[in-house]
Amino acid sequence: MNNSYTYQDQLESERLYTRFLVPEDAMAWAEFFEDTEAVAYLPDFCLDTAEEKAQYWINRQLGRYRENRYGLQALVHKQTGELIGQCGLLLQEVDGQTELEVGYHILPRYWGQGYAPEAARLFIDYAFEQGLAPSIISIIDIRNIKSQRVAEKNGLIREKQTRWADRDVYVYRLMK
Repeated sequence: MNNSYTYQDQLESERLYTRFLVPEDAMAWAEFFEDTEAVAYLPDFCLDTAEEKAQYWINRQLGRYRENRYGLQALVHKQTGELIGQCGLLLQEVDGQTELEVGYHILPRYWGQGYAPEAARLFIDYAFEQGLAPSIISIIDIRNIKSQRVAEKNGLIREKQTRWADRDVYVYRLMK
């Protein structure tokens, strides 16, 4: 893995651009935590309201930026300017190995329109173009079929099943 830290926003795909998250994004992101299907495979962070969970989530990403551990970025629809989800690179420890993950979360009203694979491809290409890692992984709950499909659409291959963050997950991988 490349130790020289670089992470940029303003990446662009056909329909989306990225930007670093800001605390004010929590209000829009609360919609994600109000949908039971969207959060079915995530911890509840021992918080009660969707607003509290969204603020905690955004703050975690801001901490990742500060600590040079990458982090999810806002996905903004080019035509409407609306926040439609989050995607980005994440440094993760899996079975004692430091890995670079591409993570993605789309607001449910935008599901099924190809935004998750489009956004994930943007960050996979960025990571490989910048030489950030020899491979990219996705850590996906074994029950999360939709996310598994997104990974497979981008050429990631299921490598193994393991325990991660107290969950049974598959690790998908794409080599550069």
